[in-house]
Amino acid sequence: MPEKMIPLLPCRTVQPVVDFYTALGFETTFFQKSPYPYAVVERGRIELQFFAMKEYDLQQSYSGCYVVTDDVETLYAAFRAGLKAAYGRIPSRGLPRIGPLKDMSYGMRQFLMTDPGGNSIRVGQQISEDHSMRPVPKGTFARALHMADLFVDSKEDLPGAAKIIDRALGLTDERPTPEQELRLLVLRADLARRLGDDGLADRLLARAAAVPLADERESARDALARLAELRE
Repeated sequence: MPEKMIPLLPCRTVQPVVDFYTALGFETTFFQKSPYPYAVVERGRIELQFFAMKEYDLQQSYSGCYVVTDDVETLYAAFRAGLKAAYGRIPSRGLPRIGPLKDMSYGMRQFLMTDPGGNSIRVGQQISEDHSMRPVPKGTFARALHMADLFVDSKEDLPGAAKIIDRALGLTDERPTPEQELRLLVLRADLARRLGDDGLADRLLARAAAVPLADERESARDALARLAELRE
């Protein structure tokens, strides 16, 4: 039998975590309440195991894992549909939540979700043979987008990402391309939503919707999709 690695992830209480993964289409294959709460969920070849810690601080959680798939688009759509059916909406902030699907600088197309236990699950598909981090772009706005994406998805430093974008959008001696402006505004609005500033998010989304795009709509498809979601 080939080797298999199974993440063991902490949570404060097991049941909300099991309910979350059930919404994603996972099957609970093991569940116990004593001598300590423990559960196993499976979906295809993905297996995750969870154990409860009463004093666990969800907001300080650093635990998680990376799931690699060969069809991230289908999995993303299925997870979102399951969450909407279970929660009545697609949760994008707080716990649990699911983020946007986007191309990353290390050759993966991925999305990030965080379960009710605070565990970060990255789900991605390889889109490049080169998994090394691409060099930081030289252009001002390309660099800002590159760094802000890393702060959001790798460090989960939302205030840090917001500062990077605010600095770029505040420049007066340079202007971004329409696609860059759209992506900066949408990402900043997304951050404002997650940080609880809905007024700022609405103003940024209105600006983003007014950005004129010509031949850039295809390359900006992820930002346009996120813009539509955030305006719902």
